[in-house]
Amino acid sequence: MTYCGIDCCENCVRFSECGGCEKCAGHPFGGSCIAERNRDFSALKQQLIEEINALRIDGLIVYDLNLLSGEYVNLGYPLFNGTTVRFLNDKDIYLGNQIERQDSERCYGVVADEVFILVCEYGCNGVDPEIVLYKRR
Repeated sequence: MTYCGIDCCENCVRFSECGGCEKCAGHPFGGSCIAERNRDFSALKQQLIEEINALRIDGLIVYDLNLLSGEYVNLGYPLFNGTTVRFLNDKDIYLGNQIERQDSERCYGVVADEVFILVCEYGCNGVDPEIVLYKRR
């Protein structure tokens, strides 16, 4: 089992970098993990699923959220002035999921923690990301 009691290290492709949650005291890759920070992690996860679904974004229904490294989900969003902005910390672990949009080549990406919910839309491999919603909780 991991430091927080959730067995997420088993299938982690970066396990050799951090050595597991017990070895890094719940701070994999030098960041912070949402599961380690929350004693009632299951309740938080369920609450986030309900909050995301309550947003009533067309075609977005979330059934589960997974622990995801910020490095994989921290997309750069283009702004009107030509700059790109990233909202997440690459070293932190968030809850999130990818939801395929029906009749579209694009997907919804959802990332959340105790402070925010981010919903975006993007093409294959995260290309051309667009922010759908960024909400502080």
